[in-house]
Amino acid sequence: MKLPPPLSFLPPLPSPPRLPRLPGPRLSSALVGATALELAVLAGHLITYPLGLTPERPESPEHPESRAGSAGSAGSAGSAGSERPESPARTDRPENAPSRPLALPVTGDPTAPAAAPPVVLLHGFIDNRSVFLVLRRALTRHGHRRTASLNYSPLTRDIRAAAALLGRQVEAVRARTGHDRVDIVGHSLGGLIARYYVQRLGGDRRVRTLVTLGTPHGGTAVAPGAGLHPIVRQMRGGSPVIEELRLPAPGCRTRFVSFWAELDQVMVPAETACVDHPDLDAVNVRVTGIGHLALPVHPAVAAAVREVLETPETGEADVPVTGATSAA
Repeated sequence: MKLPPPLSFLPPLPSPPRLPRLPGPRLSSALVGATALELAVLAGHLITYPLGLTPERPESPEHPESRAGSAGSAGSAGSAGSERPESPARTDRPENAPSRPLALPVTGDPTAPAAAPPVVLLHGFIDNRSVFLVLRRALTRHGHRRTASLNYSPLTRDIRAAAALLGRQVEAVRARTGHDRVDIVGHSLGGLIARYYVQRLGGDRRVRTLVTLGTPHGGTAVAPGAGLHPIVRQMRGGSPVIEELRLPAPGCRTRFVSFWAELDQVMVPAETACVDHPDLDAVNVRVTGIGHLALPVHPAVAAAVREVLETPETGEADVPVTGATSAA
């Protein structure tokens, strides 16, 4: 039996309108590679993290004769002969900062040239000295530099208090090595703590060169847990600490070298990791192809930091740093 054709008294439904395609995020191959490297660095650091929880073993102070000779060699950069300069002026010193000096062990080659200042390494937020395993090896093996790592508590609630602690640790390093001045390398928050010490607590008398790696000098718009931890709030743009660092700093004697990564997802915008202050002798070094966590562990960055610490002048104000895995 043949069926009748279907009824067609209803008009056909119109086709739905075509919506415009919204522009979606396009992940570049460089960003994908940098993100993969960040995850690998994070995984490796989680393994080595327990190694940095314990403090370094103290080293006995050097002989007075050695200290006097070393101080005399460094006198051209600071005071004459073996005299020790006056203690740095401490402005805005927090009331809860401990006043007892703390011993900071120094490791490395004791036969290093007397003119080479020791290097103090300062880690970032919720981290420890294990983050500098690669950089420290590069400094001690190739540069024959004496290094010291400082662990500060993750419960530290104020950058100012941490900077005052750093100042006492620097004095301990000077006492142990006989050097009038030191170099400091700080990653992320560590660089901001060191800058506050240099710029606001008179630390420029003690610090020859401050190298920062991914430090929020201008304040970052991305800070996980910013509403929970006071010290993270201080890393936000417009915080009282960031505004203090914008104040005039005439006569600051420390040289600043800031490494900033184009693909740093913690520093937003990435250029906030640059030092921008009219009174500071600052050089900003652009790093391509890697992110925030890779800065203290990438061999190309370690080589560049070592070169900075061994060279009186850094040269151009914007030198791209790339490597076999970070070329962009």
